Amino acid sequence: MTAPSSYDFSPWTFDGDAAPEDRDRQRAHLAALRAAHPDWRIGADVFVSEHAGVDPDAFSIGDRSYVALGAYLTGSVRIGADCSINPYTVVRGDVQLGDAVRVGAHTSIIGFNHSFEPGTEVFRQPLTSRGVRIGSDVWIGSHVIVLDGVTVGDHAVLAAGAVVTKDVAAGAIVGGNPARVLRWRVAPTAVADPRRDDLARFADVARAELSSVLERGAVDGGFRDRPDAPASLRATCDAIELSALLHGGPPAGADRADWIDVLGAQQRADTGLMTDAASLWDAPDAAYGVLSAGYALDLLGGGFAHPLADVVAADAAGLVARLDALPWGDDPWRAGHHVDAIGTALHWSLRRADAVPPAFAETLFGWLSLRADSRTGMWGRPGADGDLRLLVNGFYRAARGTVAQFGVDVAHPEAVVDTVLRHARNDRWMRPERRDACTVLDIAHPLWLTRSSGYRTDEVRTLAADLLRHALSGWRAGAGMAFRLDGDDPGMQGTEMWLAIVWYLADLLECSDALGYRPRGIHRPEPAPR
Repeated sequence: MTAPSSYDFSPWTFDGDAAPEDRDRQRAHLAALRAAHPDWRIGADVFVSEHAGVDPDAFSIGDRSYVALGAYLTGSVRIGADCSINPYTVVRGDVQLGDAVRVGAHTSIIGFNHSFEPGTEVFRQPLTSRGVRIGSDVWIGSHVIVLDGVTVGDHAVLAAGAVVTKDVAAGAIVGGNPARVLRWRVAPTAVADPRRDDLARFADVARAELSSVLERGAVDGGFRDRPDAPASLRATCDAIELSALLHGGPPAGADRADWIDVLGAQQRADTGLMTDAASLWDAPDAAYGVLSAGYALDLLGGGFAHPLADVVAADAAGLVARLDALPWGDDPWRAGHHVDAIGTALHWSLRRADAVPPAFAETLFGWLSLRADSRTGMWGRPGADGDLRLLVNGFYRAARGTVAQFGVDVAHPEAVVDTVLRHARNDRWMRPERRDACTVLDIAHPLWLTRSSGYRTDEVRTLAADLLRHALSGWRAGAGMAFRLDGDDPGMQGTEMWLAIVWYLADLLECSDALGYRPRGIHRPEPAPR
């Protein structure tokens, strides 16, 4: 490593003034970084000082951007085009910068935090991360501190020495500790949510790249979830839902009637199920056929050809016994999964005009109403250690297939909100790197379902904004979204679920119309037609 040059301190002079030997040395340095980190994305005409500490786990930097001497970058750092990271700036954690962001010297942008509960030394406590998102055309002065969880809108200015603890609106000039709006660089013409442009861009990319996502999973006569997975009924149904959602029709390669035939051929005449299982109550995997295939057929303009025996051959007394026998105490998720399946089977039976046994629907909804715990608003109990994950997940599943699908009010909406918000604070499940589509949907949907209560609205919106910011970062070019957003290979299931999640979170923030789509099929927000 050579001694620092003026270009390390003032990289903006490099392009016009550097001697050939300086250019050769910089090219060699970038080549070494690329060789050592083949997953990093380093754009054209980039300058990275040899004397900068650039050590992120994930890193991308756009064309004509530079990192000066003494800068320290770790974590997951994404820098757009025409950006500057000036001397001794610290960028750590989950941080994204748009294009044309200028960051002054000695500034810290920190996309993580320490827990600091009493009784344990801070260094022994877990890290949390909500991430920092900086828009485009943003000027960040020297000695600024931007803390975890902050979003800065396009065209904003963060004055020198500002301590930024809350979101900064697009076009605002903020300063002070804590930072507040001083005046406007670009005055707002209306009360506009800075997320609207992000939502529109996200949806545009999803529409433009959906064909590539579907081609990635296409097999003869159907789809697989990911290139390394076998073909499956669920993946085929996810592909049909995605195509209907974003392209308004069936996947390429077959027309509606052909896809109806593909799905219909898998239904058994004796049980009405899409598997060899004898009953929905006995085989949890059979439920996905009733849910996925039923909604896919509906989107195609078809429906089940055969009745569902679990409904038409049942009786009210037997239904109560089945519901009582579900594992509400130790596995409320599995219990809710069964209720989702039987509620959806009831829906398809009514749509087919089958002879539903007397009082079957009344028994199902009466049982749910009477058994909801007024303390949690949910069915079942928390885990032995107080963990709420299975309880909240089970509530989503049971509510989706019954009260949400049939347009029935939640029995204890405020208790539901309390329980969901308490669960959402548990970093065991909610740290960004651990979030998966089920965990986030199981939070977003109950909060959306209870939104008319007006209860704890500010907290709900703050949570929705954080989850949405993370979700919008999850699209992978040409491949879609992964079930575990930051860890798995993208697939049909993850893409279908996250598109619905983005809509629900955006709707909680009253800006879902910017997406230009509304969930259909299994994740439709309004009650299903009967």
